[in-house]
Amino acid sequence: MQTSTTLKKSLSWLQGSAITIGSVIGAGILVLPALTAQIAGPGALLSWFFMGILSLPMISIIGIMSAKYPNAGGISTYADQGINSYCGQLSSLFFVGAMPFGMPITSLIGTTYLGAFLGWSSGMNHLAAAILITLAILFNYRGIKFSGMTQLIFVLFILFILLFAIYTSLPHIHHTAFTPFFLHGFIPVLKSISLIFFAFTGWEIISNLAEEFKNPQRDIPLSLGISAIVINFLYIAIIIAIIGSEVYLKASPFTAMLTLFSFGSGNLAAGIIGILGCLACYCPVHTFFAGFSRVIYAQAREHHLPAIFAQLHPRFQTPANALLSFLPICYLMLFLSYFFSWNLQMFISIPCTNFLMVYTLGLLGAARMLKNYKFKILAYLSCIITGILFLFMGWYILYPLLITIIFSIKYSHFLVPKRI
Repeated sequence: MQTSTTLKKSLSWLQGSAITIGSVIGAGILVLPALTAQIAGPGALLSWFFMGILSLPMISIIGIMSAKYPNAGGISTYADQGINSYCGQLSSLFFVGAMPFGMPITSLIGTTYLGAFLGWSSGMNHLAAAILITLAILFNYRGIKFSGMTQLIFVLFILFILLFAIYTSLPHIHHTAFTPFFLHGFIPVLKSISLIFFAFTGWEIISNLAEEFKNPQRDIPLSLGISAIVINFLYIAIIIAIIGSEVYLKASPFTAMLTLFSFGSGNLAAGIIGILGCLACYCPVHTFFAGFSRVIYAQAREHHLPAIFAQLHPRFQTPANALLSFLPICYLMLFLSYFFSWNLQMFISIPCTNFLMVYTLGLLGAARMLKNYKFKILAYLSCIITGILFLFMGWYILYPLLITIIFSIKYSHFLVPKRI
């Protein structure tokens, strides 16, 4: 049987919307609204609104570039074509380099939410996280259409739960809770913006799946547009509910959403939070495994990685070898996390720093490729924003800097084509 080397075009705008929503909304939605409200008071509402506006140029550029240049390499391809091959491969390394930390730890945070309700031990939480990772890889192994439909079911369930919580909180919202608006001054509002930036990341994953859309020119912008509307509505509605009901004043950021859910769910609130937290973490894991595997496939297709990763499953037409190669890496990281009792929050910040570099290089490449003056300005603006945020990531920038140093040494010896 001949091995396929072409990704199957099977994604629709509906599946694309579900994939994007699932990759952006994470467990942060259970903590960040209350946390920002405690920092900035009612002014936190302005932080979420402003961050939503700031994300629009980046979303627009990703949509334009993905529709015009559909490539499994995703946003890294723009760095390759817009700057040079070195930046393209480095961007891909940043992206894939986030996987060993981001995916196991995100899965573990999800199972910790569920484990808190079920009374699981640390070992059980880690075992459940390994099961989540296995499921995510197996669902993606079966094909992007199957994976997209699975994501759609999970996302619809998450949206239903969140909308139910918002609706049942309405009688408890009072306009007096929003005054004074700048309770702690304006500076905390600005601090909150940087805190919630990562609640607005994950849009780039659609660029890695662009080759698999039936009609990328129509469906990718539509998917991103729908996702942006849904996500911004949810974020604004939840922060209004958190502030208006004043639950952030009565509980810690980690239990404020529990109080909000209890308005309509009573004693079931803890169980709902556990399930929601688990699903909200699973969805980005599910989606990013698809993206990571496509980046590896694209690099192998360009002969930068072993050819075995460019081979697709003969039936499902998925980068099966790349997907299966993630399993031992993730299992190892979960074992190390259990053995050394790692600080989960610390290890989440490491892949976030990598993603900022992916954004910065990709958007710079896009700015150089785009011919339309207005789009070029949007791309440069987005590049500057992500570049500035990268500089404020503290010691976590050492990880992408280490990747850059190692790759630069390798690139200078082996990756520069020889001139004849």
